[in-house]
This record gives sequence, structure tokens and C-alpha cells, in this order.
Amino acid sequence: MEVTFYGVRGSTPCPCPDKQRVGGNTSCVVVEGDDGPPIVFDMGTGLRVWGTELDSEPGFQATALVTHLHWDHVQGLPFFLPLHQDGALLDVHGPTDPGGSLEASFATFVNPPFFPIHYSELTGDVRFHDTADDSFAVGPAKVLSRSVPHVGATNGYRVEWGGVSIAYIPDHQQPVHDSRHVDERVLELVDGCDVLIHDAQFNADEFASRTHWGHCSVEYALEVASQGGADRLVLFHHDPHHDDDTVDELSRQVARLAEDTAVSEVITATEGLQLAFD
Repeated sequence: MEVTFYGVRGSTPCPCPDKQRVGGNTSCVVVEGDDGPPIVFDMGTGLRVWGTELDSEPGFQATALVTHLHWDHVQGLPFFLPLHQDGALLDVHGPTDPGGSLEASFATFVNPPFFPIHYSELTGDVRFHDTADDSFAVGPAKVLSRSVPHVGATNGYRVEWGGVSIAYIPDHQQPVHDSRHVDERVLELVDGCDVLIHDAQFNADEFASRTHWGHCSVEYALEVASQGGADRLVLFHHDPHHDDDTVDELSRQVARLAEDTAVSEVITATEGLQLAFD
């Protein structure tokens, strides 16, 4: 099984010279195994990049697990080349806004005047599944979805496939008054996982001035990994204002702090990063 990172930024794409090494595309991580169709976490602008590797493959099929409906997690959908081919199928799971379905949300913003065409005009098929606190199978994989603290309805996910467990929590509101408290639903997702892909948008000073933006400090990401018993922590959803050197320094800081925990490795999410499991 392989986990590949196609988009690692948060909030907005940032194709800037000082951010090229880490990458400027927004959230998109693909999990692939030999015995089933791929699973993709989020459909940010990194989805377009993945699609360029797949556009010649007939009969494409995959499942997308969308955490929430903010632009940086969904705007890649109409640019995903496999969906411009006959026979392609993408199942999309995600939370709903109050009073509307997941499909209704996409029908609003992938539709004129916000986009040139309605999503249903794509050649391939897109099927939407309203998903809240749930557990379900995707081929041979087991998926657990839980509501997590952010701004608006937001899911985190856990995928177990081929003996490997991956928790994905890219947007996570850190408690303002208790930096050690971790929501029990988050801990359920992380519980002893092999890899935790987690929000790492701010340093401590930045969080102090942005306490209600729905994100957390890199130190809190380590707190979540440590309390949840994660083996490896992948720092993800990098702030668009953080250049490559800043991201590197934050990762070094967390790696030093992790030496006093049971977390075995701290990894910086970069575009093109692949984690392989035998």
C-alpha cells in the first residue's frame, strides 16, 4: 500500500517561488493498494495533479473522503481529468450543511455563475453520500468518520487497509483554554494508528492571534499524536504564508519535542511525498 501527497497547503493555493519545494496545492492525499480502487482524502487543487497521472486510464473508479466544504478541500473536482472520460466513477463522501445535502452543496458551487458548468455535465459519474459519524467499507478498506472541531461541519477519517491504519485530520480547532484537551472523537480516529496526517497550520504565536480560525499549532498536532498513540505524525495543511524554510523549521521543532514522546517519527508533508507499506 502507498500513501501519496498531491496537495499539502491549507486555505488557498500558493504557487510562489519560496513555496515550491513543499508545494502550493491544497489538500489531496491518495491511498492505493493492490486489492481495491484508490481512496482519496479531500479534493483540493492537488486532485488536478493526481488526475494528470490517470487521464489515459479507462474505467477509472475511486472514493473521495471529503472533510468539509471549504474551497481548499473541494475545488479540484471539475479539473479532475478522469471525470472527463466515459465510464469514470467517483463516490464522494462528506458532511452536509444544515438544511441541505452534500450533493446540493456541490450543485450550488460547481454551477454557473460560480463555475462554467454544472457538475452533472462532467462526462464521468459523481455520486454523493452524506456522511457524518459513521463506519463503512470501501472495497477491502474499513472507513471510520467522526465529526471533529473546526469551523462548520467537518469530518475526520480513519482508513484501515491491508493491516495499515491512517488517520486524516487536516483541519482541527485547538481548544483555546486547554492546550492538552483532545476531543474524544479525534482520539477515536487516531487510536494507535500507523500514520496521523494532521493540521499543522500555525506556530504558537500565530495561534494566539487566530484562536477561532479553526486550526491549531504544530505543538498541538504532536499532543494529538501522543495522546492518541500514533506511530508517525505527518505535519499537513501548511499555512499559505509559511515559506519552505519556515515549514522546515516548524518540523524540526516538533521533531525535537517528539523525542520525549512515543511518536517515532515526525514527517513534513510535501507534494510528491510517498509513504510505502509492505
